[in-house]
Amino acid sequence: MWYFTVTNGMHMKAKPILFILACFCGVYCSAQLPVNHFVKAKQYATSINLAKDSIVQLMQREKIPGLSICISKDFKTVWSAGFGFADLENTVPVNSKSMFRIGSLSKALTAIAIGKLLQEHKLSLNDPVTKYVSYFPAKNYTVTIEQLAHHTAGIRDYDYRNGEYTSRTHYNSVEESIGIFKNDSLLSEPGTKYKYSTYGYVLLSAVVENVARKNYVNYMNDEILKPLQMLHTTIDETDSIIKGRVGFYDVNKNGNIINAYYVDNSNKWGAGGYLSTPEDIAKLANALLQKQFLNDETVATLWKPGKLKDGNLLSYGIGFRINETSDHRTYIHHGGSSIGGRAFLIIYPKEKLVLAVCCNRLASFDEMFLNKICELFLKND
Repeated sequence: MWYFTVTNGMHMKAKPILFILACFCGVYCSAQLPVNHFVKAKQYATSINLAKDSIVQLMQREKIPGLSICISKDFKTVWSAGFGFADLENTVPVNSKSMFRIGSLSKALTAIAIGKLLQEHKLSLNDPVTKYVSYFPAKNYTVTIEQLAHHTAGIRDYDYRNGEYTSRTHYNSVEESIGIFKNDSLLSEPGTKYKYSTYGYVLLSAVVENVARKNYVNYMNDEILKPLQMLHTTIDETDSIIKGRVGFYDVNKNGNIINAYYVDNSNKWGAGGYLSTPEDIAKLANALLQKQFLNDETVATLWKPGKLKDGNLLSYGIGFRINETSDHRTYIHHGGSSIGGRAFLIIYPKEKLVLAVCCNRLASFDEMFLNKICELFLKND
């Protein structure tokens, strides 16, 4: 059994974490949302109850301290829920504004920035990255923006043995962080192999700021996040006071919840360094579905599977993955894993269904688990 201490009146009393989690796992924070966000909640009451049961079981199985979920249908929120604790030490429950690490879901943000610049005719996907990023040295082959976006550029990923995934080093700029890998050889000829690369998207964030002639973080705030009303999405600055940022947790070898390893994510803002909420992520998804922010052609480009030089199609577009269910429903998705965090977005374009979820532990769940929740809400169609 694992314990922590809570205040009880005039004295301190030890209680099992499982008991305290149970107090919150069935409570979702609908009171913090406008009533019109729940105009279809009654229609989905059975689906919501079944989904709640699945979430509670997941949290118990994976020992997740806190989780938040948002599901929308036809561009309206039908369920937004907070489970468990944002902060175990202070017994702060998760609410709709709790901000979690979203890991590689940050790539979708950078992809949208690339899409916006593409739509404005400020770049072409066929452009070489060196056209915009002068401090990235030429390689044996030309590396294009499209190849970076599809993870086919041959740029390496983290060197886990050197601790790059758990970096504690602070980088003051995108240019400085690119120094980690810029002099390394390509893993393969660009366009010939798929190799997932966080650093490829860091390089794309450099493209964004050099094309826009604006610091990447400032550009994202001014041109992406504010227009989309993603008011609870920001970079995970370690030295800043960020209201609503959750605590980050892990589980040790004895099965006890502990504070997660301290990391500084400034080596990957545009690829894995953002904080957000499921409601904000759902706003982004619905804006893409409604073609409010990017036009139909641009969204189709982001959601079009990449292709290798040999003609083989990928299941990765630009910042999003594309797959089909067993009953041939197309869905768009991306997950994010980070120290002390797991996040996921699933979009069913035809059905106009969006699911976004975040939690404050690097837990083991993926689209297979979340698609079962989506199915509960698709049954009403």
